[in-house]
Amino acid sequence: MSVTLQIDVFADPVCPWCWIGKRRLEAALAARPDIEAAIRWRPYQLDPSIPPEGLDRAEYLESKFDDVARVRATHDQLAAIGRDEGVALLFADIERAPNSLDAHRAIRWAAEEGPTAQGALIERLFEGYFTNGEDISDRDVIAGAAEETGLDWETLRDRLDTDEDAEEVREEVAQARAMGVEGVPCFIFAGKLVVMGAHPPEVLLEAIDRAMGDEDEVEE
Repeated sequence: MSVTLQIDVFADPVCPWCWIGKRRLEAALAARPDIEAAIRWRPYQLDPSIPPEGLDRAEYLESKFDDVARVRATHDQLAAIGRDEGVALLFADIERAPNSLDAHRAIRWAAEEGPTAQGALIERLFEGYFTNGEDISDRDVIAGAAEETGLDWETLRDRLDTDEDAEEVREEVAQARAMGVEGVPCFIFAGKLVVMGAHPPEVLLEAIDRAMGDEDEVEE
């Protein structure tokens, strides 16, 4: 008999660690097949100051970081980690630094279509941005990703042309920061146990067991 565990995940589709963290969470949950995870993807913006239309990524990195060469070295390290987790982080192919607000609105609406729709859409957005170099601030790109995951993309595209839920997403991001979320991914298990960062599956598994109250299964 399966039991349900609520997992809230604060993430940003422009965050490489969030994609890695998603893979590691999936690996942890695979070790507990008797647990049915109810995963809710919550919004977080690493840089909400980016304009809605996005920025040239090379110029953005130069303006934000003093040592771009060091950033690129970090990207190389991240790409290697990503390969180990089965995700392709092709930083050199990314031309735009997007504002992720509209992507977060779409992820929010995906929850209306069922318990797995959010995860499918954010997965597609991760792939679109990091592997395909897509500009996920472009509303047509977001709608295309929604279509590929089986969502009603035409309705979603029309909703994106309004301000629907824009303020709600901003408020949720602000609430996350007020709660002490300073980086993502941030996992909240059963509304009580918080793990910040894309930790290895065994760390997330320990958190899952503690949240479920199965202390005997936690590795010390």
